[in-house]
Amino acid sequence: MIVKVIEQENNKVRLVIQGEGHTFMNALIDEILRDPSVDVAKYMIEFQFSDPELLVTTKGKKDPFVVIRDACKRLSKNCDKLMKGLVKK
Repeated sequence: MIVKVIEQENNKVRLVIQGEGHTFMNALIDEILRDPSVDVAKYMIEFQFSDPELLVTTKGKKDPFVVIRDACKRLSKNCDKLMKGLVKK
């Protein structure tokens, strides 16, 4: 996964995440919004086959990159739990 930083400030970041679509982005946004320090978390896909642009802003001094990283870790843990719960028959 290639991530390009478009804009970065103390409590705001805009990224382009290459090769991802609505499925991953919806899950990521949902997980980011679970953090109480997040003010805004949204994404936009301008055209049908364009890469999504992610915008995250935080309240206070929490680094939005930390918020995104933590959300990705929680998503990964949830996927691991699901895979462990699947039983081969």
